[in-house]
Amino acid sequence: MCRASIVDHSFWEGKKVFLTGHTGFKGSWLSIWLNSMGAKVTGYSLYAPTTPSLFELGNVEDVLVESVRGDVTDLDMLKLSLHKTNPEIVIHMAAQPLVKKSYEDPVHTYKTNVMGTVNVMEAARTCNSVRVILNVTTDKCYENKEWYWGYRENESLGGYDPYSSSKACAELITSAYRQSFFKTTDIKVATARAGNVIGGGDWAEDRLIPDIIRAMIEQGQIQIRNPEAVRPWQHVLDPLYGYLLLCQHLYLKGVEYAQAWNFGPQETDVRSVDWVVNQMLKKWPFKHQGYKAIKQDDWHESNVLKLDSSKAFKELGWTPRWKLDKSLSSTIEWVIQYLDGKDLKELCIKQIAEYENTEW
Repeated sequence: MCRASIVDHSFWEGKKVFLTGHTGFKGSWLSIWLNSMGAKVTGYSLYAPTTPSLFELGNVEDVLVESVRGDVTDLDMLKLSLHKTNPEIVIHMAAQPLVKKSYEDPVHTYKTNVMGTVNVMEAARTCNSVRVILNVTTDKCYENKEWYWGYRENESLGGYDPYSSSKACAELITSAYRQSFFKTTDIKVATARAGNVIGGGDWAEDRLIPDIIRAMIEQGQIQIRNPEAVRPWQHVLDPLYGYLLLCQHLYLKGVEYAQAWNFGPQETDVRSVDWVVNQMLKKWPFKHQGYKAIKQDDWHESNVLKLDSSKAFKELGWTPRWKLDKSLSSTIEWVIQYLDGKDLKELCIKQIAEYENTEW
């Protein structure tokens, strides 16, 4: 067994971090992780997007220096909040993250994901304290050709649906700002692309794992649109681990890391929806009604999408630490403790510690 590169707690202790999207699923997990290492996190986001939410159940507001209720499309407020914080590291995660919603409201999706990215770059480039900007996008930013091999960071960007397209735009915006405004400054700018993340505390609609969990809790039958679709599944801590490592490298080692990075699962964890649903049902300790396939909606949905993360493995020392089976088990553990009324912030801290101590 080998040990991958570590998240350096001593690096993060005392660091001022400005995190957009901190009320979301990934943002809440990252806020808890950063706080556990002693970072001083200011969150900037709209209210939690779901009820319930990890942000509320995990008392995430308690781990922040400040939690600002703001919209990334409001440049003046964003600038004011960021300058007040004087952060060293800016992590941009605020987004409209759902494909279905992007079909229903494409204008809002583009406004948030495109102009929100422009505004973060604008606010950060006028703040003298900033040294690192990480823009979190998605694996869906690639022009998906339904290949059975993983996309590398130099593949063509695209996006069939408004969400995917908007994230490809966010990648192009980041690259343009890096070349136009940050090239001659001390600010290092990178993007991170990850796949379908799972874990405790995700209650989003029209997302597979939350839909399964809701149905199992209510003892209803799970309804699946596309059981044969193949996706790159990973626990939420896997990409967050990559983001943290990347920020460390940008801050300490410089401009050669200011580029795009994939953080996807191992090939063995690229599985069909059908496989994931059946594994969840096997792990669920209570009564359930199984699942059925239903007619798909009219919008386009990819059948195969994989990432090649060999660059992150080679240059950052990053690798996914939890196999998919462990990720599903940890998600079920989280849901059971939620149903039992346990302290969910402490559970998140426990799972983070377990994750960090996992060898590969």
